[in-house]
Amino acid sequence: MGTGKSFHDTPTDATLALRALRRHPERVAFRWDGGQLTYAETERLIAGIQGELKALGVGPDRNVAILSSNRADAWCTVIATQALGGAVCNLHPLAAVELHEAQINELGPAVVVVDNDSHAVTGDKLAQTCPGPRHLRLGGDGATDLVARARNSGATLVENRSDPDLPGTLNFTGGTTGRPKSVIRSAAGVAQMTLSILADFNLPPAPRYLAVAPISHVGGTKIVPTLLRGGMVYMVKGFDPTRVLDLIESEKISYTVLVPTMIYALLDHPDIDKRDLSSLKSLMYGAAPMSPARLKQGIARFGPIFAQFYGQTECYPITYLAAEDHDPERPDILLSCGRPVTAAQVCLMDADGNEVPQGEPGEICVRAPSAMVEYRNRPDENDKAQAHGWLHTGDVAVADAEGRLYIVDRKKDMIVSGGFNIYPKEIEDVIYEDEAVAMAAVIGVPHDKWGEAVMAYLVPRPGAQIDQEALQAAIRARKGAIYCPKTIKVVDELPLTPLGKIDKVALRAPHWEGQARQV
Repeated sequence: MGTGKSFHDTPTDATLALRALRRHPERVAFRWDGGQLTYAETERLIAGIQGELKALGVGPDRNVAILSSNRADAWCTVIATQALGGAVCNLHPLAAVELHEAQINELGPAVVVVDNDSHAVTGDKLAQTCPGPRHLRLGGDGATDLVARARNSGATLVENRSDPDLPGTLNFTGGTTGRPKSVIRSAAGVAQMTLSILADFNLPPAPRYLAVAPISHVGGTKIVPTLLRGGMVYMVKGFDPTRVLDLIESEKISYTVLVPTMIYALLDHPDIDKRDLSSLKSLMYGAAPMSPARLKQGIARFGPIFAQFYGQTECYPITYLAAEDHDPERPDILLSCGRPVTAAQVCLMDADGNEVPQGEPGEICVRAPSAMVEYRNRPDENDKAQAHGWLHTGDVAVADAEGRLYIVDRKKDMIVSGGFNIYPKEIEDVIYEDEAVAMAAVIGVPHDKWGEAVMAYLVPRPGAQIDQEALQAAIRARKGAIYCPKTIKVVDELPLTPLGKIDKVALRAPHWEGQARQV
């Protein structure tokens, strides 16, 4: 049992995971190209990994950093750590080695575990530049291979010393708003993510989950819910649209989680209409808003199976837009990120902490058991993020009469042109109605007269040409002249963050270089 101090304590995610694994010992828990693990085999592997980590001092206040692609033994390392009372920092598998170094040095973990198949070179460098922790691998040489050592240990029972009040994760924010911050979420808070997903996300029975999005981030939050429902997780390393379509067909995948850019790639795949995707009962998307025009295309191809979640590193999930709200006949609702999940309280606030009238824009502020405890060692930023007793997301939204939220934009993305506040997402939604546009990003660039001018970067769909003048005319007609991009640039691709979001920081950078201000 855990070491909780009260009979009112909630379970930890490690407790939920172990409970799930013991329910169906003979079922397959994980599959990947070339291998699989049953529920019982998964628990034995967690026990072996735990023994190795415990011997290296992992426990309360002694944590583990993991850098890995999607693989079952990486998830087992997370549960093994948390069951010891330690916390995990999942390093992003697509981030630069310099960022990994900075985050490891900031956190000072007892152990760093690196996927030898996907990050061997990075692992070598981290072992040199971050000498404090013990460095182990998933795969590779037997002396440092955590999995080989775990399998040879003979351990079969997991010791659950997890405590709901202790930190469970120390993951860093995405860094799109400045230097990434380490977010402390309690072990109970991590479990509350699982419970919210079970309560609100309408998972299929005995789900077959395709883990495409990085399990180090939101893709991993669906693993424990899947196992609690007796399902199977198929691990995929990296996103290849052809491979994803193949696996949905061959593995009879019933749900998956993708970011919008991945969904666009599937919709633009030349074989999309030839595939049998009938097993797919839920296609969840998040991390960034999806264009209503492209969402309609997706519903026409995949069926009424789309569902959207909204949250952030500091609190997840916050809202959920269920499949029944994805109605092509009601395009206004397609712009919504959904209603607050059962366990969350949401308030739209003005700058003074007052709730705004219904229909007026305000910052999304939230109270939820899954919300962060604090930013690690950032007292000033904690005061700002937790002002007025609410977690401030930095996202601006309006609410309809039925409680759905409609994100207008990030506060930081707002363009101020000639004294008018312009939210790029409103322009992007119009742009995406043009069938020639595959991806769009609207930013503010310096302007001598207006302060900022609206600029759009566009990626055309394969074989299509974008009529820029017609697009500008459509924006003027729908939104007004001040919303119309003064400049449109057609490019082959847009920069993406490691989470697959369009990187507007990178797009803005060359335009604001040398400016006295950056907005």
